[in-house]
Amino acid sequence: MPGLILWGVGTSRTIRPHWALHELRLQYETRPILPRTGETQTAEFTELNARQKVPVLQDGDLVLTESAAIVTYLSDAYGQPDTALFPADARGRARCLEWCFFVISELDATSLYVMRRHRDLSHIYGEAPSANDAAATYFQKQMRSVERALEEGGHYILGDRFTAADLVLSTCVTWAVRYGVPVGEPVLSYNERVTARPAYARALLSNAAPAGTVRV
Repeated sequence: MPGLILWGVGTSRTIRPHWALHELRLQYETRPILPRTGETQTAEFTELNARQKVPVLQDGDLVLTESAAIVTYLSDAYGQPDTALFPADARGRARCLEWCFFVISELDATSLYVMRRHRDLSHIYGEAPSANDAAATYFQKQMRSVERALEEGGHYILGDRFTAADLVLSTCVTWAVRYGVPVGEPVLSYNERVTARPAYARALLSNAAPAGTVRV
């Protein structure tokens, strides 16, 4: 698909649009820049995104930021009946969006990114063991709703069809496991099913940071 350019690799947030693009079987160009290497602060990139953050999608004259918004747009614009990442009916779409908003706000921003700031980025934001512990506890508490949804049956969070909700949720589960946050066996099994998808394997390759990259 000419005109699709995705900026950003190497993070749990940049892998989301890469994954969506592969699920939707779209051709695109990658600009493999990373956060905190200085690459997001160039004049060219700042012109695209004054927030100086990745990922960023260009589709012709459209410039879109925020990983969940990019995934939603790609599905709406290019999804086919067998590839779309949102249910076609209004109620199904609303439930999918509810899960996406929950994951982005309660699991990503409120929990995991707190730990990222005070672990991986402690040289910038300072160490805060109590904040890390509280964030991990909050993550576990919020995962109860995920466990309950999985108990209701179905291969994925909304049933038998893979959706954007699974895509964003899986990236957070993988992130949590990497940080050593305890995750229940039903959730781990679910995440294994989701990440066994061929599109995920291709997205991992697309999202890989260039060899020899030095972060600052």
